[in-house]
Amino acid sequence: MQEKETVEIEQEPVEMNVNADENPAGNTHLNEPVNESEVEKLQAELAEQKDKFIRLMAEFENYKRRTSKERIELIQTAGKDVIISMLDVLDDVDRAEKQLQSTDDIAIQKEGIQLVFNKIRSNLSSKGLKAMESINTDFDVEKHEAITEIPAPTEDLKGKVLDEVTKGYYLNEKIIRFAKVVVAN
Repeated sequence: MQEKETVEIEQEPVEMNVNADENPAGNTHLNEPVNESEVEKLQAELAEQKDKFIRLMAEFENYKRRTSKERIELIQTAGKDVIISMLDVLDDVDRAEKQLQSTDDIAIQKEGIQLVFNKIRSNLSSKGLKAMESINTDFDVEKHEAITEIPAPTEDLKGKVLDEVTKGYYLNEKIIRFAKVVVAN
């Protein structure tokens, strides 16, 4: 029988290092000694940024409070100039009322009341109010609200506004009230 010789080979221990860098990512400063002056500098910078942030938040809160207060004031006094312009009309209405009680002449009463009506219309138009012209125009859902429909007296009036129940108005070219109308069908 044959004898087999076994030879043992000695191997050196192999160190496995996946990352070949001396300082793998994220650990660059962990092995270095900490410089306390850098820490103090960073803490001072952080405190300065916190102070800036707190001041900015306080300034923003003050801005919100101030604009909210201004908005409330604006809403409360929004109609002030219209009311001031209407005070003259109110004075005329008071005078017309006195005149109605003191005289029986219908012609003078009508004339006085007509002057008051004209004054109120001119005051409102000077503030940007404009009446909407609807009668004998085509029905437009953007401007009109149909209250009822009636049969058209003639074929050419079909789809047109025959009567206004309530006038529509523009304020500075923007519709503030739709006209309530009767439409021919």
